[in-house]
Amino acid sequence: MAVWLRVRVRKSGPGLLVAGMLLAGLVGTKAVHAEALVASGCSVSNVGYLTDLARDYERLTGKSILVRGGGSVLGLDDLRGGKTDFAASCRGREAGDPDDMEFIQAAWDALVFIVHPSNPVASITLGEVQGIYQGLITDWARLKGPAGPIELQLSRPQKGLSGVEGSTRSLVLGGKSPVAGAGVTTLASSGIVEQIVEKTSAAFATTGFSSARKRQVKMLALNGVAPTKENIVAGKYPFARPLYLVVPRAAKPGVREFVAFVLGRQGQELIGSYGIVSLVDLPRRR
Repeated sequence: MAVWLRVRVRKSGPGLLVAGMLLAGLVGTKAVHAEALVASGCSVSNVGYLTDLARDYERLTGKSILVRGGGSVLGLDDLRGGKTDFAASCRGREAGDPDDMEFIQAAWDALVFIVHPSNPVASITLGEVQGIYQGLITDWARLKGPAGPIELQLSRPQKGLSGVEGSTRSLVLGGKSPVAGAGVTTLASSGIVEQIVEKTSAAFATTGFSSARKRQVKMLALNGVAPTKENIVAGKYPFARPLYLVVPRAAKPGVREFVAFVLGRQGQELIGSYGIVSLVDLPRRR
């Protein structure tokens, strides 16, 4: 924290005093922030592992990384606009992405279906999930829950396709879009979706395992299989998907150093220690 100190400096000449202002610690603070790398993007990555990894990287190397979420779309836009040094994304390369961006897998995630902790529903089938998104199942009573409307929360930024919605379309809905309706709310990022589900007893949403496990939500079993790290690694729980770091091909040396750390033994061991699926737990698919 910067602290202002008022000092008096005696100049040459009798009785002449000049008041000045010095900002204690400002130079040091600016130097730290000037050297820090800056990243934004995927909320699932940010909450799930990246904030923790940035903290441990600074502890081990003394090099700072400032991380914020906002969603994959925002992260990629920030990187394109030169506002950040790298981005986190839970979607891979798509048509229209600049050629000078590299998508580098850093970890694994899996789509999970979440509800408020007070909701008695504990398991759901794939057909029931599809029914909710198609507007065919709109009441919790259909799922042996308390009678009342299902409030579907979607991660959908103002432009582009969020990583979670893109994965939901491809992995869960057979390429189809969710049906819009009175019980559907669209929100800017998965982080906001998770926060709404924490507070809304009738809510239903899809998000990432990596971040959901840190929220006050209930992750539903799918066809009786719980979404745990062990079940994802064993392939018993489906919908595994990569989490990426996105870097410019002409990235700063500090970015390359961090990526090398992430992909190395120590970085992957740390990621695994946070409770999510590392590339050691489940190697990248070729």
